[in-house]
Amino acid sequence: MTGTLESKSCTPCRGGVPPLTREEAAAYLANTPDWRLSEDVKLIDRRFTFANFQDAFAFVRQVSELAESEGHHPDIAFGWGYAQISLQTKKIKGLHENDFIMAAKIDRLFSPEKNG
Repeated sequence: MTGTLESKSCTPCRGGVPPLTREEAAAYLANTPDWRLSEDVKLIDRRFTFANFQDAFAFVRQVSELAESEGHHPDIAFGWGYAQISLQTKKIKGLHENDFIMAAKIDRLFSPEKNG
């Protein structure tokens, strides 16, 4: 299903839909196993590690370009050797399939051999 998630595009969320339940989020999480589900089931996050600041910055730039093309924007913190990314659908104050689509696409950008 990861391939399926990667092949999808984020759809605009206008609100009015319920956020994913813990069980629904867990099913999606099985396809993005390096991401962590928050205790309150409102977001997923992942920490990426890099050899230096420049590599972390280059990755964050790639993620920002992906976010613009998908119209779904994560929260990002980064510094020397790391980038911390969290995803949630703010309009519904929780998780939506879009968050897992973005997680799968972000995973595809990250290459541990190149970035670790």
